Amino acid sequence: MAKIVAILNQKGGVGKTTSAVNLAACVGAKGKRVLLADIDPQGNSTSGFGIDKRGTKFSSYNVLTGSCAAADAIISTKFENVDIIASNMNLAGAELEIIDVKNRERLLKNALAPVWEQYDFIFLDCPPSLGLITLNALTAADTFLVPIQCEYYALEGLSQLMATVRQIKRLYNPYIELEGVLLTMYDGRLNLTQQVVAEVKKFFPKKVYATAIPRNVRLSEAPSFGQPILYFDKRSTGAQAYMALAEEFLEKQK
Repeated sequence: MAKIVAILNQKGGVGKTTSAVNLAACVGAKGKRVLLADIDPQGNSTSGFGIDKRGTKFSSYNVLTGSCAAADAIISTKFENVDIIASNMNLAGAELEIIDVKNRERLLKNALAPVWEQYDFIFLDCPPSLGLITLNALTAADTFLVPIQCEYYALEGLSQLMATVRQIKRLYNPYIELEGVLLTMYDGRLNLTQQVVAEVKKFFPKKVYATAIPRNVRLSEAPSFGQPILYFDKRSTGAQAYMALAEEFLEKQK
């Protein structure tokens, strides 16, 4: 049965989608069967795998609102061992549509249950907010992974995120745990970076990945070509960092 990992941070611009796309691709390249469910209305993970958001018959909107089965929304990508459930702007209206549905926080979990056996890992690329879609993700997930930008405001809002998770743990999903904290846009030459790293490690002892993701131009260019960095430029520092992260992630599963 697949392990479900929600990738989230309610602060935008922290490398959340970049990490979702590239971790999924690298774990797939390591021989694991991966499903990436794009549940962010912006649909950037969908674009990151070269899929036309407007050309998909079914999306995560249909899965969440129950108008199609998860199996019908799954798209095989051209990248090794990675399938995706695409997203588009329709998803932005889903929260209003499901607000009065009974057990609305379990819609995603119930929808994904029939496809669990097909995968080793299901990654959920969450929206940058703590709304009903993110509630669904955290109710469905076994663990959650938090990318944090190495900047002054990195820890701002994290206490709110952790308070939300504690509430979800108490009310809906007693088993959810923190998978790990990923430092992104890392530049070890800066004093500020070192200060942020120290703070994050104090905040999350033993949960910060040894692998940090550096600032890398090739990493920024890859989405516009619809490719994860491993396939766009496997010799780049960004590709090497995400492969190292995939290895560290898989090692922890043992």
